[in-house]
Amino acid sequence: MENQKEIQALFKLIDDPDEEIFNTISDRLLNYGSPIIADLEHLWENTLEEATLERIEMMIYKLRFQDLKEAFLKWKTGPDPSLFEGALLVTQFQHPEIAIDTLRHQMEKIRRNIWLELNNYLTPLEQANVLRNILFNYYQIKGTEVNYEQPDEFLISAPLQFKKGNAFANTILYAELCHQLEIQANFINIPKQCIVAFYTPDWDPAEIYPHPQEYIQFYVEGTTGHPFSQKDLDQYFTRSNIDPKNAYYKTLSNVRIIKKLLLELSKCFASPILQYKQKDLTDLANSLDA
Repeated sequence: MENQKEIQALFKLIDDPDEEIFNTISDRLLNYGSPIIADLEHLWENTLEEATLERIEMMIYKLRFQDLKEAFLKWKTGPDPSLFEGALLVTQFQHPEIAIDTLRHQMEKIRRNIWLELNNYLTPLEQANVLRNILFNYYQIKGTEVNYEQPDEFLISAPLQFKKGNAFANTILYAELCHQLEIQANFINIPKQCIVAFYTPDWDPAEIYPHPQEYIQFYVEGTTGHPFSQKDLDQYFTRSNIDPKNAYYKTLSNVRIIKKLLLELSKCFASPILQYKQKDLTDLANSLDA
């Protein structure tokens, strides 16, 4: 690597007690980008001082976060941002070394198993039943309550690897499978809920409808795959003192879904020592609006 001597010289100064000097060193190292992560990891393995270990860990985190921000920008500005690929990027925030191809392979196995059970003669409700049976009976994926002390349960890796995810992880998995299987169903914007709506055959996702709920046949609660009716949803609005609005029934874009996921995940890092992660996740979410 070019400037290897300078990098090694900077490494020797990482333990400098002067914060101002360290910040200058850190900025210089961060300019080298992710290629120096392996060297930083090697340095970490051969360091005993706790404060220095924490500095090295933070530099590695910042370098990985720089790459992740670039990956999110590339994903967002692509011609058709994939919900699944966006969810994988969120997973990499928490687990930067996770085997992404393994998750893709597991997703493909699930998609194929569902596809084998589908045919052109099934009604939308029958399609939903196939998805529920494969995901929640055959694969035995479980739904958990949203718990901000369990950040991993927000990630798409939770249902794919560990067969257990919260409403966000399971619903994103469910909605992505509908998309891949060309089922007329989408994640919609119901407050404080993760819900997939199944549409009538004449619904056109490219159209803007003043009353989109008129094209919805039924809803599915993504955590468990159970279907429910408009009457059930109306009762939820009444119990929760929510004034129903047409905007709640509009399909969320994949970018909006991932923004929602990032903001919810950020709530897991409210403690003082982890607030830097909360800020970074919030900044990532806000960058999706730009």
